[in-house]
Amino acid sequence: MFLAALYGLIAGILLCLTFGTVFFALIQTSIERGYRSGVQIALGVVASDAFFIFTAIFGTSFLPQISHFDKWVSAIGIVFLVILGIKNFFKIPSLEPKPHSDDRSRRRSHLKYFFKGVALNALNPVNFMSWAAIATYLRTKGRYDLSEMILFFGMSLIGVGGTESALAVYAHRLRGMITVKVIHYINIATGLVFIIVALKLLWDGFLK
Repeated sequence: MFLAALYGLIAGILLCLTFGTVFFALIQTSIERGYRSGVQIALGVVASDAFFIFTAIFGTSFLPQISHFDKWVSAIGIVFLVILGIKNFFKIPSLEPKPHSDDRSRRRSHLKYFFKGVALNALNPVNFMSWAAIATYLRTKGRYDLSEMILFFGMSLIGVGGTESALAVYAHRLRGMITVKVIHYINIATGLVFIIVALKLLWDGFLK
């Protein structure tokens, strides 16, 4: 059981250290809006991953049977990423935190970044396939029983949440060493990542 927990934690940390859309969005948001907004993205990713893991362990029979479901998800992901990418190209860089007029405004902001994390993670089919592949390996090669798999994936989620929250905090601490011009370049780089991933989804899902 100890090894299952350890391996799960390591797997969660390693899955966070890929330079994908979530990574760049997390860094960008934490620098521009503060680490709390970055942590909300991280929580959204954890929630999305938890759903993927539940599906990978217990199957997809409870999901609605929609024809070409994977293509619909890819299409939505492509549109979402292209919009985010174009928005980043034209975003006006600023190092001033956006003020919140009241608690309700702050809660709306937190929900916005939470669901951004959910969407960025959920609309990339590769993320679900990664968890499904791990679950299949643990069940067949690793011969994990249900309790070991739950422990493994529970620690994986802790690894994901902890690592991405740490990235948000350290990115926020870099604010003092970053200029508006650097923020502009970060926005462009993040936008390019979104567009590239969208093109990859387009190629894999419709053109390949």
